[in-house]
Amino acid sequence: MTMARDGSAATRRAMGKWGVIALLALGTATGAAGQSAPIEVDGQVEHLKPGEYLWAPQIAPEGPVTIIVSLRLQRAYAYRNGVVIGVSTVSTGTAGHRTPTGIFTILQKDIDHVSNIYSDAPMPFMQRLTWGGIALHAGNLPGYPASHGCVRLPVEFAKLLYGVTRLGMTVVITEASAVPVIVPAPPALTGEPEDATAGYDWHPDRSEAGPVSIVISGRDRRLVVLRNGIEIGSTGILLDNAVPVTEAYTLQSIDAAGQHWLRLPLPGQIMPSAAGLSTGEEATGHLPSGFSVLLATVLVPGTTVLVTRDTLKAAGMGQPLTVIAADRP
Repeated sequence: MTMARDGSAATRRAMGKWGVIALLALGTATGAAGQSAPIEVDGQVEHLKPGEYLWAPQIAPEGPVTIIVSLRLQRAYAYRNGVVIGVSTVSTGTAGHRTPTGIFTILQKDIDHVSNIYSDAPMPFMQRLTWGGIALHAGNLPGYPASHGCVRLPVEFAKLLYGVTRLGMTVVITEASAVPVIVPAPPALTGEPEDATAGYDWHPDRSEAGPVSIVISGRDRRLVVLRNGIEIGSTGILLDNAVPVTEAYTLQSIDAAGQHWLRLPLPGQIMPSAAGLSTGEEATGHLPSGFSVLLATVLVPGTTVLVTRDTLKAAGMGQPLTVIAADRP
């Protein structure tokens, strides 16, 4: 794979509506032998032809990775530390085998995987999203949805992406064409702690490692903490306002300046500006002071927060949104 090197060519910048900065390398599904030299990007990634992709990991050398797949645009976007480092054409599921939308975690990785559902079909650089057969992997890209539900990627892009991901990282699949925006923190976690008399549960020993997901229900006024898909804590939460829309966030990094979050697009949503909703519309949350301290101990890059208007009870959350556990059922 030919990559942009240090020097005058690598310092040229191209800023488009996708926020892609600096020089990206253009590749095709034919691999390194058939690709062109690096080109500058004007942001019009929708003009990529089937099998083409853009890749520039040097823009953000370190930090947690998040992948956003837009079914409408048939594109996948790789973010590292909140910065776009890659964009690729994809081929997702057909009408009879729709690719599910939602928030997923990478459950399994296998360079030479073959399908145990579809006649040992090869799935190179497979990254599993569900135990029911949905995954990211290299495959044929005809220019339209053509898979049985998986997200097909160009071979070389699938290989490059495989090299920067890890188990438990967040993958969002959405119908929308919107991309994430940087925000200071989920409003539901920003309120002053309350010295609430109501008790809370905290049992981190139930699952000592794995991806952390926090789900907040506006209807139940309750917050649940999951690690590796297992509930390790829960509490009541005081919300200043009703939750206006379902929101999702992922924690990108923590440094001396504090926490840095990325707001994720959800199925059917139009993303607001980085400023988000107005102050009067935000559902600011207040947690018991003791619980806030405990919660801070499990917040790590890659943590996902889902704020929903709906209930967390057995009837389900009522949204086409899925937080997948990292344990095989």
